[in-house]
Amino acid sequence: MPSSPSRSLALIAGASLALLAGCGSSSDTKSDGSSASDSASSSKVAVVASTNVYGDIAEQIGGDHVDVTSIISDPDQDPHSYEADTQNQLTLSKAKVVIENGGGYDDFIDRMLKSSNSSAEVINAVKVSGKTAPKGGDLNEHVWYDFPTVAKIADSISTALGKADPNDAAVFTKNAETFKSKLTPLESKEAQIKKEHSGAGIGITEPVPLYMTEASGLVNKTPEEFSKAIEEGSDVSPKVLQETLALYSGKQVKALVYNAQTSGPQTVKVENAAKAAGVPTVPVTETLPKGKDYLGWMTSNVDALASALAK
Repeated sequence: MPSSPSRSLALIAGASLALLAGCGSSSDTKSDGSSASDSASSSKVAVVASTNVYGDIAEQIGGDHVDVTSIISDPDQDPHSYEADTQNQLTLSKAKVVIENGGGYDDFIDRMLKSSNSSAEVINAVKVSGKTAPKGGDLNEHVWYDFPTVAKIADSISTALGKADPNDAAVFTKNAETFKSKLTPLESKEAQIKKEHSGAGIGITEPVPLYMTEASGLVNKTPEEFSKAIEEGSDVSPKVLQETLALYSGKQVKALVYNAQTSGPQTVKVENAAKAAGVPTVPVTETLPKGKDYLGWMTSNVDALASALAK
């Protein structure tokens, strides 16, 4: 998707901060709660992920042989407006493997890698997915909601870790296979939803869940102008807003699947319209909620979607 003004400012600010000398306070966190600097002398493979979504997947594949740092790990943080700092760049400079989303989602990673002359193996999830923008449209960069893509990412992580630590390559391969096998039930749940509700309309606030909903056979009825404006942080025209609200008052959709990590007056109006019309709402997020791993998180998302449609 095209960058919003807020996202562009964030990227510029992040790049500028990256050039400053010294280190500021770190937002980088590891799964054990320690800071990235605690692992400077570790013999484990240093992995840096742009968000805790990819960080968690790397941990499941790398196990005790990796030291993973997720730059964005706060479930209340909107990745679109994240401002990278000098500590992020220091962490990236020490990484052997870097996992980014790509597709314009986390450009600060590439900017910082270039300025630090990093030699890390970089995994770009969008490139791994093979997905491209439709003709005349925009790429939906939220590829972690696409389970076949996540399986490819798991293989890419396993391969990259094997290069960094050849002695444990077999362990990484085995762990990746185990992880991928746990994606199969999620795809089966999507297939079941498709069997029971194929063609059913849904509403969204942003394109975040579309790979999941499309795999479930559901049709997004929200005007593209609405979701695009919300994602880019711009105003929705009164006409488009009224068209969107009419989806709920007119019972044209069976559920609202909305991004709970970003909210504003117009998305609140949509949520209120859905609730007033008795249309079930399904909150989704862009990063892992506290206490969840990737598989548990996605299981909750698919189950919530199925429950909403069954009402």
